[in-house]
Amino acid sequence: MDIEISQRKENKLLERLEVRFTVHHTGKNTPKRDEVAALLKNTLNTGSKVVVVDNLRSEFGRPATRGYAKVYDNKEAALKVESNHLLVRNKLAEKKVRAAPAAAAPAKKKGGR
Repeated sequence: MDIEISQRKENKLLERLEVRFTVHHTGKNTPKRDEVAALLKNTLNTGSKVVVVDNLRSEFGRPATRGYAKVYDNKEAALKVESNHLLVRNKLAEKKVRAAPAAAAPAKKKGGR
């Protein structure tokens, strides 16, 4: 499995590097998010930086997957900017569980008779 970086943009305001890439996976299954993150870390030589894979799209009939990822300097920068569902998908946060709604009181009858 190899990776080709097609676009690379430094975003200093959000403390991240934005990357568009294509993963070629001939003879293998579509790569998982954590596999792509590890491959990006090795390719970009980012040791302790945090990689958030935003999306992956497999191309029909071809052993290639295109995607978009963001590389942050530290986890705190990622937590400030990223939405919760992306943090959960990339195993940087746990899913927030909503509290069950309280049992509603029975509705009052209208008409008063």
